[in-house]
Amino acid sequence: MKILFIHIALLFSTLTVFSQTEIDKQAIQQRYEVALEELVQIATSPTPLSFKKAVFTVENTYWDNELDYELFNKQINTYTQLCKAIIQSRDLLYNEEDKEKVKIHAAIFWALTDTIPIQFGDEVVKHEPFTYDFEDFFGQKDWSKMFVIKLLNTKTGNCHSLPYLYKILAEELGEEAYLSLAPNHIYIKLKNKQSGWYNTELTSGIFPIDAWLKSSGYIHMDAIRNGIFMDTLGQQQSIALCMLDLAQGYEKKLGINDGQFILKACETALKYYPNYVNAMLMKAETQRKIITQRMKAAGAETIAELFIYSSATQELFNDMEQTYAKIHQLGYRKMPEQMYIDWLVSLQENKEKYQNKKIINFTTNTH
Repeated sequence: MKILFIHIALLFSTLTVFSQTEIDKQAIQQRYEVALEELVQIATSPTPLSFKKAVFTVENTYWDNELDYELFNKQINTYTQLCKAIIQSRDLLYNEEDKEKVKIHAAIFWALTDTIPIQFGDEVVKHEPFTYDFEDFFGQKDWSKMFVIKLLNTKTGNCHSLPYLYKILAEELGEEAYLSLAPNHIYIKLKNKQSGWYNTELTSGIFPIDAWLKSSGYIHMDAIRNGIFMDTLGQQQSIALCMLDLAQGYEKKLGINDGQFILKACETALKYYPNYVNAMLMKAETQRKIITQRMKAAGAETIAELFIYSSATQELFNDMEQTYAKIHQLGYRKMPEQMYIDWLVSLQENKEKYQNKKIINFTTNTH
């Protein structure tokens, strides 16, 4: 009887752990469903869209709704006030009619990339710039490496969190900042009366010309013509980026699961940004994983064997094939990770070659 009791105890223990795990997964899934709905509400709001709120929603969901929005706002407000102080204390070598707007963007740039002395009574402290975190910069081991929260707390970030923070600060100061995509990369595009459109690269803290972006060799002309790279993203398109961030966070926490939430999030992102190639990629890759799961469950050696029993799987496969074909037609080319690193480093090593001289001239500050 003693042995039987032990076996029964182990059985109930196993069932309890399994049930708790399933409950946890269901709770996480529910949080992600709610978050996607919140992002849709932000994207369709009749009032000005809040990129800050969208970013917080994504990051808070990943951290099981344990983040404090009030604290997040206070952190953002600290840098907003710093920018306002910079605007008051520094001038620009720029005299066009949009000078006030340009001063705001110059202040954000300095706040993120410059060492700034700050007077506290008789004491002067130095505000240190944010720096690039070269460790796990794609968030493959730790997805929170991509977050603005992580950037604010550690002052190190990447080409995801840095332009996101820039855009948030611009909106807090009443200005627009446009996110723009390159392979594996996000940067800021802006416009002024003197120079027209120009690029702001926050990973290295300079203003590169378009030639640097094209020098990677992975930006096909079709990709530029079709607006998947080097284009300005509107507010709904920027919220679509957050929707994909949400899908990626879900996969990091729960894996592909049955794939349905990830596909839903990708499709929702594509509704607001139809040529969002990263959403297409995740959609197609998720469909491929679902088909692989079904093949394994059925013991099928070929996809054709599944088609005999499931027309739904065949439809999934056909949609996947069409999505991959569209990705290629739009001009997308995959950029290897080491090539990406080399590309980023090339900007530091060739500043004179790739720097936009017009912008650097008028952002030379006077104290």
